[in-house]
Amino acid sequence: MQLKIFTDETGFDLLRSHWNNLLTSSAANTVFLTWEWQSTWWRCLGTGDLYLLAWFDDDRLVGIAPLYLSRGDDGVRRFALVGCVDVSDYLDVIVASGYEEVVYRALLDWLQSPAAPAWDVMYLCNLPEDSATHKRLPELAAARGLSSVVAVEDVCPVIKLPADYESYLQDVLGKKQRHEVRRKARRIGEAANVSWYAIDSTSDLQAETDAFIELHRLSTTEKHSFMTSDMQVFFREIVREMHQAGWLYLAFIELDGQRAAAMLGFVYDNRLLVYNSGYDPENFAELSPGIVLTSYIIEDAIQRNLQIFDFLQGDEVYKYRFGASDTLVYAVTIQNTQ
Repeated sequence: MQLKIFTDETGFDLLRSHWNNLLTSSAANTVFLTWEWQSTWWRCLGTGDLYLLAWFDDDRLVGIAPLYLSRGDDGVRRFALVGCVDVSDYLDVIVASGYEEVVYRALLDWLQSPAAPAWDVMYLCNLPEDSATHKRLPELAAARGLSSVVAVEDVCPVIKLPADYESYLQDVLGKKQRHEVRRKARRIGEAANVSWYAIDSTSDLQAETDAFIELHRLSTTEKHSFMTSDMQVFFREIVREMHQAGWLYLAFIELDGQRAAAMLGFVYDNRLLVYNSGYDPENFAELSPGIVLTSYIIEDAIQRNLQIFDFLQGDEVYKYRFGASDTLVYAVTIQNTQ
C-alpha cells in the first residue's frame, strides 16, 4: 500500500476523480465528507497547514485522512479533520470497506514517523455512532504507547421514516404531538394564505440563498452573530456546490406571499439532513412557521421514499416532538507522548 501526501489545495483537485467513489464504498458515507464539502470548507474556512493523506492499493484509492495542523493560542500543535468543528456535523477518516485496520495502522505509522511534522494532539471530531474510528483507532494507538480519550461529543436526533405520512402521524408521533402538528397547520392556514416550496433547477439560486441568509440572521442574536461575512461566503459556496451536485434541499414557507421561515438541508444517501434554518420572529413568531414547515418537509421526505430524516447535531426539544431518537456523535483525542 502506498501513501501519497498532499499539502496544498491542488491535492483536492488531484484526488477529485477518486474521492467520492471511495466515500460511497466506505462506512463513512456522508455529505460532509464528499469532495464538494471538504474542498469548499478548506477553501472558505481552512486555516493552518493542510495534510491530505491518501493510501492506494495499486491504483485504487482505499483511504483518505483529510487533516490540517494548526497551533492554538495555548501553543499546542493540533491535527484535526478538515471540516472540524462548527459546520460539519459528521466527519471521519474515509476508508474502503475491509481496509479499516490497515489504514488505521498506516495513519499511526505516519504520525510516529520522521516524515510527519511535529504535533502534540490529534483531534478527530464529529465521528458518527457507527464509525469504527472511535472504537478501533484508540485501541491501536494505546498499543503504541499513545494516550487517547474517547468522548461523546453530541447527539444527532433522527427519524426512521415509514412508508407513508399517515403511518408517521400514527406510529411515530404520540397522540399529543400529532394533535399539535395538525393544530399548528390549521391555525396558520386560518391566519394567512400559506404556501411552501423547495427550490429546483429553475430557481434563482442567488436570490433564494440571499433570502435564507436573511431569515437565518433574523432568527436569533446567536444566529446573527454566527453568520459573519466569512460564514456567508461559505454558505453561498456550499449552497452552490450542493445544488450543482444535486444534493441541495432549500425550502421556504410563505404567508400571504412573504417568506416566513426557511430550512437548508441536503438529500444524500437516502437521508434528508436538516442543516440549518431561519425565520422571521418579528412578524410570524406566534404562528410557528418553522414548525409547520418542518412537518411539510417530513411529509415530502416520506413521499420521496427517503429512509432517514436527520436533524443533525443538537438536542433541541422540537426534534423529539417530531419523533426523533438520538444517535451519538463521538470525538477521539490522541496525545503524542513521544
